Amino acid sequence: MVKKTLFALVCSALLFPADRNIVFAETDGVTGRDVMVMEDERPDGDDRTSVMKMTLVNKRGSKRVREVSSYSKDYGRDKKSVMVFDRPADVKGTAFLSWEYDDPSREDDKWLYMPAMKKVRRISGASKNEYFMGSDFTYDDMGDRHVDEDTHTLQGEEAVGEQMCWKVESIPVDPDDMYTRKVLWVSKEAYMILKAEYYDKDGLLKVYRVVDFGKEGGFWTVRHSEMENVVRNHKTVMEFSAMRYDTGLGDKLFRVSSIQRGRIH
Repeated sequence: MVKKTLFALVCSALLFPADRNIVFAETDGVTGRDVMVMEDERPDGDDRTSVMKMTLVNKRGSKRVREVSSYSKDYGRDKKSVMVFDRPADVKGTAFLSWEYDDPSREDDKWLYMPAMKKVRRISGASKNEYFMGSDFTYDDMGDRHVDEDTHTLQGEEAVGEQMCWKVESIPVDPDDMYTRKVLWVSKEAYMILKAEYYDKDGLLKVYRVVDFGKEGGFWTVRHSEMENVVRNHKTVMEFSAMRYDTGLGDKLFRVSSIQRGRIH
């Protein structure tokens, strides 16, 4: 995803007040960047929590199911997030902490705690292109990407299911980025990405799809989505529940010392 990557999928589930329809229904002649700014700046509360059931499906159809608790909090235009694996036992206590900065010149900070090793690993450099915990998301995918880290071109409009979408091509400014381009379908009604294609130098690599979404409490909410890696023939299915917003999360959740001590829940 361009901005709303795994953390956002888990934590915010993409929220939009219904009255924003009035603003954007009048926005004709938008550019690709305009669309991505709309998607990027939608409200999602000051903090958010959720539970995600993550199912990993390999090329033989075998499944591994994991349950993850997630917490996220805004600090101005920056964001801190932490994900903790609750099940199964072999990954219980594993935690991923991310501090995401709005300044595109500042690199996000990310840490992974593995309880079996009792050690915090800092994720940096080439490690950002590694896949996270067997999923089809890289560590870099999980960051809160700034709109201006890509150039965006509006390619027209296409329907995804019953939803009319803006179709946007996004090309990374950094020539060393893992992806050479992405193609995104952004709902004109909900202002969320319903489908995304990820390309590298060899062609299509991954496809993201929202399978089920709807309004809950006046907000658009993703309930079920999938990321399919067409090269690995592997899929990550994500089902969301227990989403809460503006609960007043404390700052201690988002410290490296907290994930190392297992003091998240």
